[in-house]
Order: sequence, then structure tokens, then C-alpha cells
Amino acid sequence: MLSVSVLPKWLNRTMRPAASAAVACFMTAVALDATHVAAAQARLDAEYGVTLSGLPIARGTWVIDVADDQYSATATGMTSGLLRLFNGGHGTSAAHGSVSGGQLVPTSYAANLNYNRAVDQVRIVLAGGNVKDYSVDPPVIPHPDRIPVSDADRRGVVDPITSAITRVGGSGNPISPLACNRKVSVFDGRLRYDLNSEFKRFERVKADKGYIGPAAVCAVFFTPISGYVPDRPLINYLTAMRDAEVWLAPISGTRVVVPFRFSMPTPLGPGVLEATQFVSIVDPAHVGLSAKTE
Repeated sequence: MLSVSVLPKWLNRTMRPAASAAVACFMTAVALDATHVAAAQARLDAEYGVTLSGLPIARGTWVIDVADDQYSATATGMTSGLLRLFNGGHGTSAAHGSVSGGQLVPTSYAANLNYNRAVDQVRIVLAGGNVKDYSVDPPVIPHPDRIPVSDADRRGVVDPITSAITRVGGSGNPISPLACNRKVSVFDGRLRYDLNSEFKRFERVKADKGYIGPAAVCAVFFTPISGYVPDRPLINYLTAMRDAEVWLAPISGTRVVVPFRFSMPTPLGPGVLEATQFVSIVDPAHVGLSAKTE
């Protein structure tokens, strides 16, 4: 996964208990791992760059494979440039799950994020949208004002990677307002939060290599539920944000759309994640999820 270390140090220190929340809001670049998916229908090979005020600060890769009944996700990345202002780091993350009723249902999630000499590890096991087991290292630091994560908060959720992947219902063009208008409940091992998106407009995108075509542009809103300390600057910053946008593009041969571009304001200027490569490969032996309707 693209490293959360592209944020300034004051934000980074604040976000450590909720690292995946910021990743989902700014850096989410997910990948489906072909080694865990049998008879994949479609594959996406993507590369992303991240800029802050126009200066490159991070890069990462994204590979997606989708099968009829399962999916798997892996992402890697590292920072570059502006290292005096930002904590250097890199990380990997992975999610696995099934495809049921046309929707992605996660069964496991793991993340290893490296901040210089510190390592942040998260493991989550899910079944039917409910968290069955999880571990985080380092553990959550006790704080008297922290809103505890209840058992109910760990039901009906997805992991941070799966939260960024959308399967659009129906049989029409998946690049439609339906790609945006959704609410996702997310648990990242420490923080429980909601991501809401609303359709804004269509844009045309062009990768240096691969996809050229329309993208659905969605406004994205972050709502913390539990596991956080209310007066933390990052939580307040993300909650108040109204200018974040995600641009969704399709994986050919499926009804799955994923982020092509993400932008948000930061205290140091606009932050932008954008695909430089977005290449889909379709297995001609499979019609794909695009043929499935509810």
C-alpha cells in the first residue's frame, strides 16, 4: 500500500492509531493478488504517483485480479522526495475474500507499514461482514477520552482495502452515478469509521499507459465512529473536510470500479494520487462480473 508517510509529521504522529483511515481517505491504492485467485476473469496492473503541491512524494503499484467467486488484494509502495519534511517509509497490505451476491465480502486483511525504524502491523479475520479476530502491533495506547470500539462496531464492516473497491450493480455502464452513491463501514484494527460518497460529475482520464476514458467523480466524506480520541487534529481535519474527491475507473471485463485519482486539500497544499499506468487484461474464457445482474 502506498505509505501513509506522505503526510506531514504532525499529522503522521496523530494518525498512527488510525493509519488506515487516512490511507482510505488519501492514499488508498488497493490491489488484488493473482496468486490467491483461481480462474481470474480480469486483471488490472496499475501504478500510482502522489504529489503534494505538485511535488512528487510517493509512488506505488496496484495489481487486481477478480474471479467469479473470490478476490484477493495486495499493494506496495514507498515514499520519495521531500524526505526532510516527511517521514520516510513504505508498506504492504493485502485483503482476501469472496464474491457473493455481486458484492465483495472480505475474509482477511493484513497490513505492514514501516515508518523509518518503526513497524505497524494489523491482522483482521472476518466472516459475513463481521470481525472474528484481529490483532494490532503496537497496541492501541490507552487514553481516557478514547471512544471504545464495541462488539457492535465490528459487525457489518469491511477492511480498508475492500472499502476502496466498488462493484456496481445493474447491467448498464458501471461508470455512472451508482458508482458513487454509497456508504461503507470500515474497521482497520484500531478505528471504526464510515466513508460516504456522492456523485459529482464525469471526467475523462488518460493514463500514460492503459486506460483512456470516462471516470465517475465522487465527493468523499469521513465520519469517525469509535476507536478515536475526539480532540486529535487528524480526526478533526478529516471529519471537517468537504473537498476530497475520488475518480473511479473500471476494470475491463467486470463491473468493478476502483480509484484512478484521489485529491484532497492538506495544510501544505493540494495532495493528489493519480494512476500513471492503468492496464486491464481480460480472460476471454470468462464473461466476467459485467454479465451478472442483481
